[in-house]
Amino acid sequence: MELIERFIEYTKFDTQSSEDSSTVPSTAKQLVFAEYLKKELVREGFDDVYLDDKGYLYATLKANIKNSNAPVIGFISHYDTSPDCSGANVKAHIINNYDGSDILLSQGIVSSPKKFPELLNHVGEDLIVTDGHTLLGADDKAGIAEIVQAMCYLRDHKEIPHGDIRIAFNPDEEIGMGAHHFDVEKFGCQWAYTMDGGDVGELEYENFNAASAKVEIHGVSVHPGYAKGKMVNANRLAVEFAAMLPADQTPETTEGYEGFFHLIGMHTNTELASLSYIIRDHDRQSFEARKRLVAECVDKINEKYGDGTATVEIKDQYYNMKEKIEPEMHVIDIVLRAMQESGVTPKVQPIRGGTDGAQLSFRGLPCPNIFAGGVNFHGPYEFISVQSMQKAMDVIINICRIAGEYNE
Repeated sequence: MELIERFIEYTKFDTQSSEDSSTVPSTAKQLVFAEYLKKELVREGFDDVYLDDKGYLYATLKANIKNSNAPVIGFISHYDTSPDCSGANVKAHIINNYDGSDILLSQGIVSSPKKFPELLNHVGEDLIVTDGHTLLGADDKAGIAEIVQAMCYLRDHKEIPHGDIRIAFNPDEEIGMGAHHFDVEKFGCQWAYTMDGGDVGELEYENFNAASAKVEIHGVSVHPGYAKGKMVNANRLAVEFAAMLPADQTPETTEGYEGFFHLIGMHTNTELASLSYIIRDHDRQSFEARKRLVAECVDKINEKYGDGTATVEIKDQYYNMKEKIEPEMHVIDIVLRAMQESGVTPKVQPIRGGTDGAQLSFRGLPCPNIFAGGVNFHGPYEFISVQSMQKAMDVIINICRIAGEYNE
């Protein structure tokens, strides 16, 4: 099947992004794959193929209808893979007609439904897996393969009417930078979809509001034998500060729409302590209240130990796309209809994280997220079903057809 061959070929490219880089894209090896994709899109006959110097790749499948009111829509996926697990020398292989038993990835490495019960949702299907030493890269090379193959299908089946379809592939999504240099104006769409979700049926147009908070606590270091009344131990104050935040509002204690405070890093000594947090909440008012609480805890430390003992820098990162999607709910209605016509049961759920689509929505491009089919992202037990990829491709094709009939 051409779709699967395309995907497996993509996984052979190491496109891991890096949080420690200041370049765009963050790793040069991402550009190697971008150049490959560019040549592929040209070879497949798409129009307006353009790769900019930051690794953002754009192309067009021209309309085959004369409906001047048909919207220009887009599909977007990222080609970088997570820094959490190696993406070099990926050895993808297919388990045909999976029977629900343990999968031997390689000697001594087993993917078991006892540990990963989601495998049982795909009994009877053909699973693409790794050899247990790398991630697979379905996040999000599956999305790219599905988009490209859907465009090829529409190109070859002119009986399916559609308007102009724009596609784009970008670097650095995994480090939160994927949308930063995306040219919304050049993309030129009324709305778009990221193909970056998980298992079949997932549809997401709600995500966390997000902020980072960096707290610094300044202590006074004195010889401990002569410290009475003089020492201010930043280590101890850091623990005291952390205990001020609700212990039942952390990632490990929350789910669904529940927000949290997450201590992601802590570097301390007697003289200086630095605590790094991320703050998340789906509700905007609750999100603002969480930021205020962090600031209030800093104030309490200063009241107790003296002005200037503690400081905090809070930076907003992204917001819940729901407030931008709800006024444009036809964007969601089209997907729901496309899923129904593709034999897919929709699973509308919030993202406990963020997507490029969230940032793009606030830049004027409504952009919900649709499943690409992968499961267990960012690790060596990642897998994707061949049948899931086909369903995702079918949904893309149906979205294009339905949108071609849409009159604003």
